[in-house]
Amino acid sequence: MSLKVEFKVQANWKKDLLTDRKNYKNHTVSITGKPDLKVSAAKEFKGNPEFYNPEDLLLSSLISCQMMSYFYVCQKHKIDLLSYSSTAEGVVEVNETGSGKFIEVVLFPKAVIQNEKQIAQAISLHHEAHQLCFIANSCNFKIIICPTCEVEQ
Repeated sequence: MSLKVEFKVQANWKKDLLTDRKNYKNHTVSITGKPDLKVSAAKEFKGNPEFYNPEDLLLSSLISCQMMSYFYVCQKHKIDLLSYSSTAEGVVEVNETGSGKFIEVVLFPKAVIQNEKQIAQAISLHHEAHQLCFIANSCNFKIIICPTCEVEQ
């Protein structure tokens, strides 16, 4: 039996009546009970560089889901995870028509663990976490994971 969970997000845009300009790049994303996000197109697409952009948010979703899946598998395999950090780098291919898509994302997670004898296992668990990640399972582009692990000194 599968479980279905629904999520709801709202986007709002309004013409700037003070300047009588239509800025189609800037809008607000609202989720009930959470702070609003100011969103725009990426700077490369003439958006406001001070606001989040959809590409940032997609990478943020992917990196966060991978991290939480990793926490789950570490707990399941009794690995004492002390800290975790990660960066994500994505490549978007833009076509002549203006359409585009992500073609590749590389994640660079770094785990710090308690037990030196578990380093190899801690690194290998990134694959299991990737298989569990809801966001990664929803993507149609290549995702590469380049994990590192060390023991707290």
